[in-house]
Amino acid sequence: MNERETIEERFAALVRVATRGPLALLLALLLAATACEKAKAGKETKAPPPPPAVVVAEVQQRTVPIVRDFVARTEAIPTVEVRARVAAVLEKVLYREGTAVKEGQILFELQRDEYAAALQSAQAQLAKAQADLTRAKDTSIVDAARAQLDERKAELGRRQADVARYLPLAQARAIPQQDLETAQSQEKVALASVEVAAAQLRDSQLAQRTQIELSEAAVQAAKASITQAQLNLGYTRISAPIAGIIGKIVVDPGNLVGKAEPTLLTTISAVDPIYTEFSVAEADYLKLSSRIKIDEQGRGRDTERRLELFLADNSLFPQKGRLIFLGRAFDQKTGTIPVQAEFPNPSMVLRPGQFARVRGTVEQRANAVLVPALAVQEQQGDKVVLVVDAENKVGFRPITVDERVGDLYIVTKGLKAGERVIVEGAQKVRPGMQVKPEQRSSADATAPTPPAAQPEKSLPPAGKGKAGA
Repeated sequence: MNERETIEERFAALVRVATRGPLALLLALLLAATACEKAKAGKETKAPPPPPAVVVAEVQQRTVPIVRDFVARTEAIPTVEVRARVAAVLEKVLYREGTAVKEGQILFELQRDEYAAALQSAQAQLAKAQADLTRAKDTSIVDAARAQLDERKAELGRRQADVARYLPLAQARAIPQQDLETAQSQEKVALASVEVAAAQLRDSQLAQRTQIELSEAAVQAAKASITQAQLNLGYTRISAPIAGIIGKIVVDPGNLVGKAEPTLLTTISAVDPIYTEFSVAEADYLKLSSRIKIDEQGRGRDTERRLELFLADNSLFPQKGRLIFLGRAFDQKTGTIPVQAEFPNPSMVLRPGQFARVRGTVEQRANAVLVPALAVQEQQGDKVVLVVDAENKVGFRPITVDERVGDLYIVTKGLKAGERVIVEGAQKVRPGMQVKPEQRSSADATAPTPPAAQPEKSLPPAGKGKAGA
């Protein structure tokens, strides 16, 4: 029964009493007035509502890593094109497309009869050249010329002795003068014979040296022909120059290859390890520069693997990578520098040309003040939070934030460690209100980190990606 119905019933009772007499009416009026005063007093002393309940989290302060994601593309280094280096008919293909091959594994066989015959011809030429060299080294002709020279020298000695004997006899007129002159003429003839024999010896020696040099050159040429013939014959069996994943067969068996130029047969890519190329913004590079170890050629010397790789489905690649190359200069158009990282790929899951994200820590921020992202609101372009003081009263606080680390913001101004901020129930309160706070840990006050966005199909080429937050 409500208050209005009660008053109406009392009024009706007063009317009934009034018919009984004035004294009864006066008593009824006093009782009604007393009841009204009690009802009014009861209405004015109704209990106030309880303070609203909110969930608060404590502002933290600790060292946190600043992480960046970089859009990257995988590359196989080295990637080798397998070509036919001699002209011949392709006879056999000895591998399966898309499989792993080992270095030195035979992949193709070309027709080899022509090159086997060329090798035999070169070997025959070498045998002839070696025989000519042996003959050229024969000294019999030179020895004969030297013997003839010695004979002419002996004859010259006899003629000189005759002249020496006849000269005093002719002066003493013991012999005719004609005998002396004859001896002197014979001496001159013997001297000329010696000179002729010496010239013949020199000619023989020169001819022998020339023939030896020519024969030796012929031997070297024949050996070179054999080497070339062996190479050409070896080129008829085409092997894998590196270990890796082999591609499709470009030319079918039965076709002539290598006629005008080396014919492409297939391609092999080394995929373990595999490499990623991406670009780093100048601001992040300056944070990283003190931790990057690079040699004089720009190659990385860091053996510690601390880079993570996220694939197109946002799954984390199990192997961690390391930086191995830093570009020479920044791109003036994008303000980035090219970087290359290496990742082990023993299962060969990664293939060249895949888009991925490389995640790395660019800085360790010491003593950072951290607030849950759920507590941060935006008001007219500014970041604000609602704080709860020691008396459980709500306060309005503008803040300045820097990096976002997972579900936390780094606060550079406006908060300090240990303060409490509202993470749930902020829509129910206003500054100055008394609240009933429920304390939660930082882990409870933050939601799980959502997976990063999947790279779009129209991603920029490798080396042109921008750093993610």
